[in-house]
Amino acid sequence: MFIRQTRTNNKATGESYFTHRLVRTERIGGKVRQVTLLNLGRHFPIRQEDWPLLCRRIEELIGGQAVMIQDTVPEAIEKAAQRYAGRLIEMPQDIASESGAATDNPGHDFQEVDIGSLQLMKPRSVGVESLGLYALSQLGFVEKLSELGVNGVMRAAILGNVIGRMTKPASELATWNWLQQHSALGELIDFDFEAMPHTRLYHASDVLMKHRQVIEDHIFSAVQTLFGLDETVTLYDLTNTYFEGDVEGNEKAQRGHSKEKRSDCPLVTLGLVLDGSGFVRRSKTFAGNVAECGTLEVILKGLNAPQGALVIMDRGIATEANVGWLIEHGYRYLVVSRDRVRKFDETQGISIETAGGDPLRIQKEISEDGKEVRLYCHSLGREKKESAMVERFATGFEAGLKKIVEGLAKPRGEKRYGKLLERIGRLKEKSRGAGQHYQVELIADESGKLVTGLAWKKVPVDGTMATHPGIYCLRSNETTWDEEKLWRTYTMLTDLESVFRSLKSELGLRPVYHSKEERADGHLFITVLAYQAVQVLRAKLKKADIRDNWASLRETMSVQRRVTASFQQRDGRTLNVRKCTVAEPDLMKIYRALGVSPAPGGTKKLKWTPVSRQ
Repeated sequence: MFIRQTRTNNKATGESYFTHRLVRTERIGGKVRQVTLLNLGRHFPIRQEDWPLLCRRIEELIGGQAVMIQDTVPEAIEKAAQRYAGRLIEMPQDIASESGAATDNPGHDFQEVDIGSLQLMKPRSVGVESLGLYALSQLGFVEKLSELGVNGVMRAAILGNVIGRMTKPASELATWNWLQQHSALGELIDFDFEAMPHTRLYHASDVLMKHRQVIEDHIFSAVQTLFGLDETVTLYDLTNTYFEGDVEGNEKAQRGHSKEKRSDCPLVTLGLVLDGSGFVRRSKTFAGNVAECGTLEVILKGLNAPQGALVIMDRGIATEANVGWLIEHGYRYLVVSRDRVRKFDETQGISIETAGGDPLRIQKEISEDGKEVRLYCHSLGREKKESAMVERFATGFEAGLKKIVEGLAKPRGEKRYGKLLERIGRLKEKSRGAGQHYQVELIADESGKLVTGLAWKKVPVDGTMATHPGIYCLRSNETTWDEEKLWRTYTMLTDLESVFRSLKSELGLRPVYHSKEERADGHLFITVLAYQAVQVLRAKLKKADIRDNWASLRETMSVQRRVTASFQQRDGRTLNVRKCTVAEPDLMKIYRALGVSPAPGGTKKLKWTPVSRQ
């Protein structure tokens, strides 16, 4: 085995350059010929004086000397030798008939080997990767990238980004390390990730952003065909995530209210439009301090939802202006009312049971003009929670008033009328609305400047959380539905909340490490694509009554590995076999439910005859 350097001319540009190949001399048909084993490329990094050592070490690895020699070989040479030896064993095509390379053999293949010589090498994860590829193939994702003119190398990098986010969510740099050192994804798509620079993953993100709208439209069209989706329900909500590091160059990185309580960091907001089954129809990134109510028209415009589609959204987005826009453009709506007045007539309500088995009372009212329905809902569980909140903040408010009274009895305590009014105002601000239920009176001296006493009386304001805990109101222009259908349709919005939890906790949406705006947007979009693939798997598995969350499914799938087993044979040759570990029962159940082979990558065999040296 040796390395041959060959001068080559680029036919398009006329440029002359050297390329490198790993070559073996073999006797074929009575003649000695040079057979190319691997193309090492134009930018081969090993110095020429180290080529003999590299070739010798590759032969030792394939010949079963994986452990014995490596301590005496420089680290760079050892890593390169491990990589090229692995590629020889993993190659899906024959190297040459005389060298004994072979692909999958469906029949029996009995070999006489020395059991004591067994070595197991290069374990790589394969379970999540294989099912990630399956999900993306169901969506026609790779084919769409090809149609968009994305070349093979960039397609592989995009797959690395998306499946890496499904398997081991992290930054692009961490994903690159995972692809190189821990994953068998490269084997499954016949791509050498070890030869790919980490910057390629960033460029792949740029390519995705360039075609974002086309890709989103294609994927949703594919899932519609795949699952026969009904487009009559559209869910819309926003969440935000935070940045790590300096992001001065990103205009969207703004401080605001963090839903993860990370207001110490700049934020970016992700808006999602989903259908009723949980697949993303459209995604868009906004500044971290965006007002929720101002995003609806931006993201729904041009969505081409069918006439009369029902839009469900929470209170933060359901302004009168947004509701008016939905009506103007032919949408129906089902939203949480922004009215602060609460009411509920027990005599007019009906009882239903939530999915969790909790009782719920609901009351339906239709407006005088018959164009809108309001659904008042009374939850006992919510009542207990809100009552406890009201009591806690009321207790805090009263404690603050008592401190003021104690200060009046102290010689140096605050007694100035204006200052005490300010303190009472601050107490009301901190009371989360509890202060509105108190009538507070400051008793002043004859000058009116100093306070001599303080009196208060609790008078609960009707129609508030204090008098009607556990009550909320939905509003809709769908007036033909009964109470229960309206309420159960609205609860789909809780599924959207679970989507955001999955994006953040299971698929690496947080945090964002990129300083450039387009890269930060790309990070979020890759996570959305990973979610779509996960949703395909979960939707299919649900039909087989497998309802685990993604974290649990991923844990089940992640135990499967591809491993190379190396044996010495009686005739002096070395037999290398690379294949998957047997799928364990829970994983096998998943494979069977999806109709996928439980042995991703198949079996690769390489019989290696050592070269005699004089």
